[in-house]
Amino acid sequence: MLERLPRIGPRAYARVTKVAFVLLMLIVFTGAAVRLTGSGLGCPTWPKCHGHLITTKLDYHGAVEYGNRLITGLVGVGAIAAALLAYLRRPFRRDLAWLGLLLPIGVIAQAVLGGLTVLHHLAPGFVMGHFLLSLTVLAAAFALMWRARVEPDAPPIEDRRTVLAARAIVPVAIWVLILGTITTGSGPHPGTHGSEIAKRFTFHGGNTMDWMIHWHGRFSTFFGLCALALWFYLRRQGAGERVRRAATFLCLGIAAQGVIGFIQYENRLPTAIVWIHVCVATLTWLAVLWTAASAGRLAPAHEPASDRLTATA
Repeated sequence: MLERLPRIGPRAYARVTKVAFVLLMLIVFTGAAVRLTGSGLGCPTWPKCHGHLITTKLDYHGAVEYGNRLITGLVGVGAIAAALLAYLRRPFRRDLAWLGLLLPIGVIAQAVLGGLTVLHHLAPGFVMGHFLLSLTVLAAAFALMWRARVEPDAPPIEDRRTVLAARAIVPVAIWVLILGTITTGSGPHPGTHGSEIAKRFTFHGGNTMDWMIHWHGRFSTFFGLCALALWFYLRRQGAGERVRRAATFLCLGIAAQGVIGFIQYENRLPTAIVWIHVCVATLTWLAVLWTAASAGRLAPAHEPASDRLTATA
């Protein structure tokens, strides 16, 4: 049956993966807006909203939440297209097919987790998992988009130490993101409005939020120092312009996050600034992925560096 379907070329498929990636990035931004506008329970039931799958009788918060759900449907279409068209791409690549499958699976998992988040009245653990899963699916979409533009047999473009240094920043970024979500789960933006009540993290008593803010700040500073050290190391090693450019954007993103974080803390966490903080955190996460991807694949340990091609911008 698949033989009768039209085929798609590498360039066309690459454009599909880009669209899916952009949609998944936008849903992170809109999801943060739902929470920060206090619209997390604008539709108090799931999957129906006030008893209807399709409804126009909504207040402001209901419209924000319902709109985010509709956008999720569009994201689902993009994810399914990226997954199915991977099998129609010629030449067929198994790595793209496996990565493509992660997108609809991730969107389905997000829908289920979103439903559980609503059913448990925005419990901070579910909200935290919802955001982290979004970033995980976004990472899969980025990997798919990137690999769709690179030949699988492309030679290494950087030496092993450079690649390992670029990849070492990833777990540090993940830890900082986890701490950030815990901090948000301890703060004054539970996603509810009116008389609705949502639980917050209180594992350090009434001082939990302040305690988490300081620990998040410490590790964020460490993250920034690691990124800066990587930037200097890449320049010292004469790494390619592509990976150095990505590392530069990473350093700028972390610096921007530091300024934004200070502003929101000094102004008692205003909604608009917190939303910007979440958006820039997402972009910084993408800069981390960009840096690791720009370093290229890890060459076998026995392969001499002199035998490799040099990176081109």
